[in-house]
Amino acid sequence: MANMPVNSQLDAFDRQILSELSREGRLPVTELASRVGLTKSPCQARLKRLQRDGFIKGFIAILDSEKMGVEHVSFTEVKLSDTREQALAAFNAAVLKIEEIEQCHMIAGSFDYLLKVRTSDIASYRLVLGEKISQLPHVANTSSFIAMQAIKDTNTRGILN
Repeated sequence: MANMPVNSQLDAFDRQILSELSREGRLPVTELASRVGLTKSPCQARLKRLQRDGFIKGFIAILDSEKMGVEHVSFTEVKLSDTREQALAAFNAAVLKIEEIEQCHMIAGSFDYLLKVRTSDIASYRLVLGEKISQLPHVANTSSFIAMQAIKDTNTRGILN
């Protein structure tokens, strides 16, 4: 919780609720209330407000990539041939359709986008790179980096931890 940005709309209870849920999203409201020092009703009201106000975007299941057969992770730098707004919008829309792309970040630097791509193995990644990523609108070139081991992977929880 030390890394959480200061937000005047959030008090200590709200931050504690968000911190607990970032670690354990399926926590029952009664247990959540107990952990943050509230009774069930006020905790539930705060939880609904945090969802309504967009602090909580949703709840997801974190899957075991090895058991799912998609433990191969590659990071792909993408340089575009055109970076005008219309080209960026076309790239952004197209990248959303590729299920193997787990994350896509626009980067300020020597390339335009960094993609986190998850596949079953290097051969599958090569196909995704050649048949999908390289075919995205305005892609000029790509560079690939293969992850050998994940030392820390906090998913979306990093904001609160």
